Amino acid sequence: MKCPYCGNPEDKVVDSRSSDEGSSIRRRRECLKCQRRFTTYERLEELPLMVVKKDGRREPYDRKKILSGLVKACEKRPISMQRLEELVDKIEYILQKNYEKEVTSREIGETAVKMLQELDEIAYVRFASVYRQFKDVGQFMKELKGLLGKAEK
Repeated sequence: MKCPYCGNPEDKVVDSRSSDEGSSIRRRRECLKCQRRFTTYERLEELPLMVVKKDGRREPYDRKKILSGLVKACEKRPISMQRLEELVDKIEYILQKNYEKEVTSREIGETAVKMLQELDEIAYVRFASVYRQFKDVGQFMKELKGLLGKAEK
């Protein structure tokens, strides 16, 4: 594995942990040249999952798209990149468990929304407002009232 800082191909593994309910391994590595640490993930190569878009098009599942959306929703929130990676791991685990070859973009979005709601309410509202494409302020307020109602219980 090349060091992302200096490009040196030699490193040592400092720590390994199982992640994503055992389907991936997170490794902390230390470059033998510059001594900086970085993280790598090993994942089992799964059968490709196709995403069925709203307009009926199909495209290969892309982890980066979910992660990108979550990063935007969590901007300026106290959520680490590692936590977001773990969240995407959980989403992927659910998708692989429940869908064999195809999944709708709606199912992916709903799964992400549920996970974000448990993690951070502000990020949840941000993600939901883009994902659910609220037509007006009324729909947005209805979602907020539902969230506030859950907080009061």
